[in-house]
Amino acid sequence: MTLEIEKVTKTFGDKIAVDDLSMAVSPGEVMGLIGQNGAGKTTTFRMILNFIKADSGTISWDGAPINQQTKQTIGFLPEERGLYQKMTVEDQIMYFAELHGMKRSDARVKVAEWMKRLDVVGKPTDKVQTLSKGNAQKVQFIATLIHEPKFLILDEPFTGLDPVNTELLRNEIKRSRDNGAAVIFSNHNMSDVELLSDNLLMLKDGKTILHGTVQDIRESYGRTRVYLESDVPDADLLALSGVESVVKQGTGRSVKISEAEVGRAIFERVAQGGYVQAFVQAPPSLDEIFRMEVAEEDRNARFAAQTEAETQTKSTEEEK
Repeated sequence: MTLEIEKVTKTFGDKIAVDDLSMAVSPGEVMGLIGQNGAGKTTTFRMILNFIKADSGTISWDGAPINQQTKQTIGFLPEERGLYQKMTVEDQIMYFAELHGMKRSDARVKVAEWMKRLDVVGKPTDKVQTLSKGNAQKVQFIATLIHEPKFLILDEPFTGLDPVNTELLRNEIKRSRDNGAAVIFSNHNMSDVELLSDNLLMLKDGKTILHGTVQDIRESYGRTRVYLESDVPDADLLALSGVESVVKQGTGRSVKISEAEVGRAIFERVAQGGYVQAFVQAPPSLDEIFRMEVAEEDRNARFAAQTEAETQTKSTEEEK
């Protein structure tokens, strides 16, 4: 069962929220949806779930439009968390489980299992309002996955969690993927996206900027980052043609280069002493690519605005 989005566009007034979006998410696959705030990620999730209608294009699950019956097989974790504070943890999770067709008795058994697996501090009979923010978030995560959905939509699932709890949730997402679920999630932490995603899609002002596997996207930028541990001075490295910057990173340094071939010259220089403590040449990280793409789009927008202003000024002067 595959999610397919074909040429979907959504506008709000004169603002294009999603512009000609196409993508597919298959069973056993994780799609990372990334972009700045307002890029169109949440709008995309809401269109998939039929909360709002697309202006054009199609969205289908297993070749058919998503309907109420289809939603029974979907697990959705919204960015805006929402739990009933006066209910017990057990009743809260069972309520959501029953909405997705689970028997109450089956859900009750699974609640205890899930709370133990995710290390939720508290008892099933505790009220939600007594939980810490992190534990409440884990409870909502359990409510999203307890019915073993075939399709998961997770909007910023790790927000506010420490690294240990982030890892717990990430492992459960992987477990769902390995059990055949299709997963699409958004996240602002590119390290999490890189660790979890098979494919990713980046939106900028509703437009698709990047789309493909994480490794293919990284490799498309060339192996322009070198990490090294060496006694060679920064000045010697910067003197090499094609070396753009040298920045301290942990016990070593990160060297940005203009093209992959420059890495050979760096290696030959640091290897002159006969021993290299560490040398790794790799494509830029997803975080670096994200920053580059956002900066490039901003530069293009500024250039376009400047060009338009200059054209208008020139036209005004000619009229005079």
